[in-house]
Amino acid sequence: MKRGNNFRIIYFFLGLFCFNITLAEEKILSTPLINLNQIQPSFEVFNDENESSTTTNSIKEKKDNKRINAHAVLIGLDKITAKSSKIQVNLDEIKKFGPLEIRILKCGKVKVDNQINDVAYMQVKDLTKNDNEKVYIFNGWTFSSDPNLTPFDHAIYDLQLLNCNKV
Repeated sequence: MKRGNNFRIIYFFLGLFCFNITLAEEKILSTPLINLNQIQPSFEVFNDENESSTTTNSIKEKKDNKRINAHAVLIGLDKITAKSSKIQVNLDEIKKFGPLEIRILKCGKVKVDNQINDVAYMQVKDLTKNDNEKVYIFNGWTFSSDPNLTPFDHAIYDLQLLNCNKV
């Protein structure tokens, strides 16, 4: 191969590259900004207002007919005083432990590896933080056999699920 052919190939690719640059648009496209006030929250909002829908009333009537009273039993530990207390929280009820507000949304038993394990879906708010009252410091499933799977992390208080009962 001749030395001149190498230069021709290099000039060809440089010309092709420069030609592509000249065809590119000079304006930068950007997406419009999102109005943060219009974004819906990712947590559940419970309204105390009466609902006029007939479908929700019929669902409530069906729940009242069953009358299953499920509750979760938790152990609450105050790390400063080293005092622990047993806390019984009914489903969809708010229970306070110090400045913490605890709500159990679901509670039940699961069979894993031939062992029955109690699980609960728990939401915990810290009421001492007034800047954002609607943010949960814990929102998830907790297990009685292994609380380290989804740990509840708070500087002063500790919560652990003991069991779930349905009466």
